[in-house]
Amino acid sequence: MIRLFVPHPLKAGAGVAPTIDQSRYLTAVMRLSVGDEILVFNGQDGEWRCSLAEAGKRGCVLKAEEQTRPQAYGPDLDLVIAMVKRGRVETIVEKAAELGARRVRLTQTRRTNVDFVKLGRLDAIAIEAAEQTGRLDVPAVDDPQKLDKILDSWDPARRLVFCDEGGDARPMIEALAETGPPAAILIGPEGGFAPEERERLRSLPFVIPVSLGPRILRADTAAIAAMTLWQAAAGDWR
Repeated sequence: MIRLFVPHPLKAGAGVAPTIDQSRYLTAVMRLSVGDEILVFNGQDGEWRCSLAEAGKRGCVLKAEEQTRPQAYGPDLDLVIAMVKRGRVETIVEKAAELGARRVRLTQTRRTNVDFVKLGRLDAIAIEAAEQTGRLDVPAVDDPQKLDKILDSWDPARRLVFCDEGGDARPMIEALAETGPPAAILIGPEGGFAPEERERLRSLPFVIPVSLGPRILRADTAAIAAMTLWQAAAGDWR
């Protein structure tokens, strides 16, 4: 059944107005008619079965019939990712949503060579991935911040898994016993972390340096590999 994310309260009998694009998708692409049903979620009120109550040129209206699943969230995992080229960062956001991350935090490092992202586009990608995967929430995508600023305000209760290309860190699979939620994974830029960034990260008590193997991985591959390992060992894949 079709699933849509809507930023509206959901309760029995509530009317829900999808966006114009969503309305066009339901009526012109999927050819739904009045009375047909879809699933709707808003990240707060669980998932609801809704019927198409009205359909017209200016949009459509859904009616919430019954809750099909109560609100639930996956494990508390953040992904902190240095900004990379547009196509790769879009892939990272999509896969972070599919793999259950609660939040994607974009960061600027010494060697980051990208200084602009379209957050609206990334939000749309996260929403579409959440709709397709069946999750009941949508990961937030934060405005880019300098790595130093992120580390200065870090909550030490959240362990930061630092994917270190230096070659002398423990394999990630061995370190995962220490990284249950809340946790975060840090992936660097295409040029790697600068020596002073690596030195600071390794000096912080909440940081766990790990290795993702003998090969240098691109940022999108590293993010997918690290999130997969974490979910399998410490997340909701167990």
